[in-house]
Amino acid sequence: MKKTLILIAAALISSAQITFAAPPEAPAPDSRVEEVTVKSSILGAEKTYCVYLPAGYDSNPDRYYPVLYLLHGASGWYGTWTKSYNMKTITDWRISSGLCAPMIIVMPDAAGTGERNTGPHMGYFNFSDWRYEDFFFQEFIPEVESRYRIIGDRAHRAIAGLSMGGDGTTCYAMTHPDMFSSACPLSARIEVLPDGYDRPLYSEYLEECKKHDWVKFLREAAPEKQEEIKSVRWYIDCGDNDYLFEGSAHLYLLMRELGFPCAQFRVREGTHQQEYWRTALPEVLTFVTIGFYETLSEHR
Repeated sequence: MKKTLILIAAALISSAQITFAAPPEAPAPDSRVEEVTVKSSILGAEKTYCVYLPAGYDSNPDRYYPVLYLLHGASGWYGTWTKSYNMKTITDWRISSGLCAPMIIVMPDAAGTGERNTGPHMGYFNFSDWRYEDFFFQEFIPEVESRYRIIGDRAHRAIAGLSMGGDGTTCYAMTHPDMFSSACPLSARIEVLPDGYDRPLYSEYLEECKKHDWVKFLREAAPEKQEEIKSVRWYIDCGDNDYLFEGSAHLYLLMRELGFPCAQFRVREGTHQQEYWRTALPEVLTFVTIGFYETLSEHR
């Protein structure tokens, strides 16, 4: 009986039309985030930063990408956007959904010293002994854009940031409007900090904030400077219950008064917290993509 079953099975196999499926195609390389350290002669120190590289970056060495500089807030560090705000997951989803272009995202470090990163050397301003803004434009951007395949012109360079990073975003886009196509300050310190502000931040940073009222800066700027700032696409976002809300509202209203061709203001339910910034990032990615869009095709 056993021999009979074996013979039947052999006959069925020999008469059957056996096909084998082709091996599955290898999946596209995943996106990744890497950490890099740069030596700064201006600061006399080393600074580490994070870089998001989109899927396919390594497999297509001829392709160049637009870049978004994404700034963290007070008490944050270069890993805040990846560790706390799901930057990689959100960006992967937005790109795969076709709602933003593949881009490189650079997350610099403006942390202060101390356990909470709120001591000396915190912030994006130039201080007397810590010229961070000079470092950012004279050393950091050139280093990053020579290391990675970044298109490296104003049309394909954007900046965004939260809280203190929103302050840095506003500062850099207003004082260097020739460098960025889009600027997205989120929950930003725009005006002098409100009375009663009692967070344990570095005192020199707080003193420097008093010198940087961006509503006043824009209102008092020379007409030609206002025109330069108008050429930047602005996306301002702040929660309706955020203690910094009024500054964002005042800046947007002034931009409307001055006839900015592209200034958007989003007010959503929320306060000054992580969840708000996670939900802000998807729209930021789409907004800066629109700014990149017209000239992206020639670099694909």
